[in-house]
Amino acid sequence: MKVVVTGIGLVSALGTSLEDSWQNLLAGKTGIKLHQLFPELGIIPLGLIAQQPSDLNTLTQMVVTSALRDAQLIAPLPDCAVVIGSSRSYQADWELWARQMYGQNACQKPLNLENWLNTLPHMNAIAVARKIGATGTVLAPMAACSTGIWAISQAAFGIQTGQYQRAIAGAVEAPITPLTISGFQQMGALAKTGAYPFDLHREGLVLGEGGAVFVLESAELAKQRQAKIYGEILGFGLTADGYHANKPEPEGKSAIAAIKECLKRSSLTPADIDYIHAHGTATLLNDHIESQIIQHLFPQKVAISSTKGATGHTLGASAALGVAFSLMGLKYKKFPPCVGLQQPEFDLNFVTAARNSEMQRLLCLSFGFGGQNAAIALGN
Repeated sequence: MKVVVTGIGLVSALGTSLEDSWQNLLAGKTGIKLHQLFPELGIIPLGLIAQQPSDLNTLTQMVVTSALRDAQLIAPLPDCAVVIGSSRSYQADWELWARQMYGQNACQKPLNLENWLNTLPHMNAIAVARKIGATGTVLAPMAACSTGIWAISQAAFGIQTGQYQRAIAGAVEAPITPLTISGFQQMGALAKTGAYPFDLHREGLVLGEGGAVFVLESAELAKQRQAKIYGEILGFGLTADGYHANKPEPEGKSAIAAIKECLKRSSLTPADIDYIHAHGTATLLNDHIESQIIQHLFPQKVAISSTKGATGHTLGASAALGVAFSLMGLKYKKFPPCVGLQQPEFDLNFVTAARNSEMQRLLCLSFGFGGQNAAIALGN
């Protein structure tokens, strides 16, 4: 059964709507700026939507509302499945409570933990189901930076196998917290000035916040209600390295397996792919191994970009943002640019400025901590 995308909701450091983010991306702009949100952590580049870190609930409400409006659907939608993931979920709330309980100015009176149950990792997906009146399948995947593709793939699989006809799927992340920043700083993974994917002088990743969700429907249902269609989910591949907590397996064997699985499920060959939205974190190791994987599998002509130089790395939501930008590229026949790339280190066909394209089939790649590898194929 064919699965198509009939609605997209997106919010990022590039803009509070899909259209704003897309236009700013095409213009080669970046939402990354220097901030000092936490005095003890210094001035660092971040992809913030506003001047202060966003709230997970607010971001989720924004993208879900936008996606339903874009698909011309009105709640309640009892038969709509919900697959909304996040790698950090409500970590910001837990950190705040921990500071109140154990910090220097720990409060003497008991904390108000009335909403504690609502901050468990899966509760954001439950909240979306309540918002839209969904009474069917609800999933809350967590697969590190591959969460977005994981969520879309699970939703698409449910439609393909006839479990439901419609799903809202994607990922949202509000990761700008002291613990997340400190953790990446300790690893030496954070950039000092900005994100420059695949660049010879790249410094590391820049944390960003945002989310993207999609209305997926069977082609039959979409046709029946004469819905506009962004593209089709052709297939996906999901694997794990089983190698290390944060380092990718050096030869990329498991990542290659995920891409091959995706192509096989999509009835495609590497030569059929016109564009790859790469994971492209701008870290030394990721970009190096990902470039090797692409060179190993694909012809040199395939166009490649990563949008993390524009949005920052939104962790669990990053792959969902990549899918959204790729679908916009498919719809408007534009290759989105690899913002921040000035001097490529690798011999690949990088898109350094937005350009017209007749692309028909593309891949989005994502490689998360713990060796979570994901690939998804999209087409007209």
